[in-house]
Amino acid sequence: MSRSKSKKKPAASGPPGLPSQRQLRVGEMVRHKLSEMLVRGEIHDDTIASHVITISEVRMSPDLKLATAYVMPLGGKDIRPVIEALNRNRKFIRGEIAHELTLRSAPDVRFREDESFEEATRIDRLLDSPHVKQDTGKD
Repeated sequence: MSRSKSKKKPAASGPPGLPSQRQLRVGEMVRHKLSEMLVRGEIHDDTIASHVITISEVRMSPDLKLATAYVMPLGGKDIRPVIEALNRNRKFIRGEIAHELTLRSAPDVRFREDESFEEATRIDRLLDSPHVKQDTGKD
């Protein structure tokens, strides 16, 4: 009587290149925790304290070990110093996220400038241009 060992099927995933539901869920949890930390002033840094910072999105790597947070200070000014300040406090931030999430290991967080605001402004300018208005028939 021989038994064949059943192999575990790989988890069903969506189309290649798109994040899984788990990546999206964990990314959103990390975003909420980061936002909460900023609102409560839990990150003790003068640069961070002197700015209102928006965390627009957090993208997780497929293995959930890397979180890329897209940030923008209010008004879009002083982006470099803000990102440098957040990066200086990465260890503390990672530790706080580890307490919040129940993952095998806490993700390493890196911070990037959110360029979606600039892109949205560029698209608005294009839509308001006379050539596009002429094509769409809107005044």
